[in-house]
Amino acid sequence: MSQVGYYTEESLKKLQAELHQLKTVERKKCTAAVAEARDKGDLSENAEYDAAREAQALLEVKIAKLEDVVANARIVDETKLDLSKVSILTTATIKNTKNGASMKYTLVAQSEADLKAGKISVDSPIGKAILGKKVGDKVDVQIPAGTVTFEITEIAI
Repeated sequence: MSQVGYYTEESLKKLQAELHQLKTVERKKCTAAVAEARDKGDLSENAEYDAAREAQALLEVKIAKLEDVVANARIVDETKLDLSKVSILTTATIKNTKNGASMKYTLVAQSEADLKAGKISVDSPIGKAILGKKVGDKVDVQIPAGTVTFEITEIAI
């Protein structure tokens, strides 16, 4: 069973465009590569044919996964977000209670996560811990370096 994913309208359009590209352009390229390799002779000893078929199978798996993501995607209206608690597409400022360091993270779907851009997945350890929390709440997060306590200091869009 597939998991529902929450996206902005822009993000969903990017996923749909990628799916369209894979189905209309990349699939044709794979089919042509298989046909070209098949025309080169004996299939039992044709490594190029085997590689082309494997690439085609991997592409079909990628298309199927992306179709599943798009089919189960839900658009979140950013204008209707509840800023009283941390939710998907909100930006939370959290402070490490031990060293006082503050960080700003926007919670996004796993496929959109980009730590350099400050976007973390709602499925990440920090994302799971702060989801649904309010300003002033403290959460303990288990990370590879041990347990860290964070305090939510701000929630914004």
